Amino acid sequence: MLNAPRLSIRHGRLIDPASGHDAVADIHLAEGRVLAIGAAPSGFQPDRTLDARGQVVCPGFVDLCARVREPGLEQKATIASEGRAAAASGVTTLCCPPDTRPVIDNPAVARLIHQISKRHGLTRVLPIGAMTVGLEGQSITEMAALKLAGCPALGQADRPIRDTQVQRRALEYAATFGLTLFLLPLDPELSAGGCAHEGVVSTRLGLPGIPEAAETVAVARDLALAEQTGARIHFRGLSTARGVEMLAEARARGVRASGDVALHQLFLSEHDLERFDANCHLVPPLRTPADRDALRAALAEGVLTAVCSDHQPHDPDAKLGPFPETAPGLSGLETVLPLALRLVEEGVFDLMGMIERLTVGPAAILERDLGRLAPGAAADLCVFDPEALWTPSPATWISQGHNTPFMGHELRGRVSWTLLGGRIVFER
Repeated sequence: MLNAPRLSIRHGRLIDPASGHDAVADIHLAEGRVLAIGAAPSGFQPDRTLDARGQVVCPGFVDLCARVREPGLEQKATIASEGRAAAASGVTTLCCPPDTRPVIDNPAVARLIHQISKRHGLTRVLPIGAMTVGLEGQSITEMAALKLAGCPALGQADRPIRDTQVQRRALEYAATFGLTLFLLPLDPELSAGGCAHEGVVSTRLGLPGIPEAAETVAVARDLALAEQTGARIHFRGLSTARGVEMLAEARARGVRASGDVALHQLFLSEHDLERFDANCHLVPPLRTPADRDALRAALAEGVLTAVCSDHQPHDPDAKLGPFPETAPGLSGLETVLPLALRLVEEGVFDLMGMIERLTVGPAAILERDLGRLAPGAAADLCVFDPEALWTPSPATWISQGHNTPFMGHELRGRVSWTLLGGRIVFER
């Protein structure tokens, strides 16, 4: 960015998974890019120096799924409000699913989202284009035009295509243009009407269930079609042990498939529905503790290469009423860092591994040159204090959506500075 200041960030623990760098080092930025790591170039005079002593300096986080609700659902959130939440959370790039109003099924809507996000300048918003017109699952969109309009991938948000022939044509068309498809692994017929994992808890609570097969049937279909067509697919939000096993088996055969998991799925389970907390009404639903542990293992082993917030801010009314009638989804941007750090604390992987799954891992899925700190790379950075304790409250929550089950829980890890293209977009 032309107006980015010359900055030096000093004395921080610099972690860059792309290069394997993990050491206390200074980093110097100019003209929106990383200028040097270590000693400053001769004659370099920063406009400002940030003291990151005792803190971690890493690439800005890349979030593969965060709804900003604009255009069309501004009563829930806006690009400005969620951009502020993203910046405060160290997220410098986020992917917006296509279920806006209007749907991101044409270049004009994609360009509008780009324009609004650039105007606010808080985070880089990448619109995910729709695979079918209106997300109705019937007519394939002009995928090439959406790619040219800045959509790095295409998807159906939470409205999977029912017609397998249409799904096959979509994969064939996407393969022609080198586009990745973001697929929700959920069979629409098996999941219809459900709001909880089908098991002992849903039976005891009298909640309509979504069986494990709703995920595995969808995964099996889409892996078979990807193998047939050569398309590159990404499963957005796996939730079952069997689902990740199927993905691992297919990847071993050379199928071009990847997967991620929402951070809340690594901590919550079906037992968190006991109090009928509507903030735990999610799609996919919270599964069993065994599924949760399998997701953690898949992440540690590299079967799943990214975590995301699956951020879905809602207005208060959306979470009122009987549990099955509430809107699914939680507000997840502001808990990305503390939940990820808890995985480190609990030994799922080390700090380098955690940052990898928040930066270069999702960037590779998008096939974008993001999530790295080498000289010449975009100066998207997050500086955070891994020991800072804080408790989310309605007064301190930044997202317009307050629908989180972690409200009032003490969390560890807080962002001090976020830089986008060398500009400070958040400072605590």
